[in-house]
Amino acid sequence: MKFKYDKETDILVITLSDEKPDFGDQSGDIITHYNKDGKPIEIEILNASENALNIIKPILAARKAAA
Repeated sequence: MKFKYDKETDILVITLSDEKPDFGDQSGDIITHYNKDGKPIEIEILNASENALNIIKPILAARKAAA
């Protein structure tokens, strides 16, 4: 798994496989690229700085509540 963040476009790309994607599907700020068999190959997160905070906040809150 590889991660690449472009601060100019605020896009985080998570590469799950070295395969070439055949098609993609966008849901909101998330674009998932798949191979011909439907296996996820790459995930792009648009507006990554904002979306990352939205993902991390509930995790931190749950850890704090468990402590």
